[in-house]
Amino acid sequence: MALLITDKCINCDMCEPECPNGAITFGPEIYEIDPRLCTECVGHYDKPTCISVCPIDCIIDHPDHRETEEQLWDKFVLLHHKP
Repeated sequence: MALLITDKCINCDMCEPECPNGAITFGPEIYEIDPRLCTECVGHYDKPTCISVCPIDCIIDHPDHRETEEQLWDKFVLLHHKP
């Protein structure tokens, strides 16, 4: 599933440079995660780096974008292995 940054975000700039998929950008008020690009770091790391570096734990599972591990791997392949 994709991840979601809640409104508790303090815009500390820690998560955005850590995302290997470029899924995190600064939105109108806080950082946002594009669910089309988020693989929860599957294919890159053992766990999501944005969650690891967030000092206030404001990154959660996105309730509207539930995906299996297999779906996350498929997304990773589509994002990073262009023919």
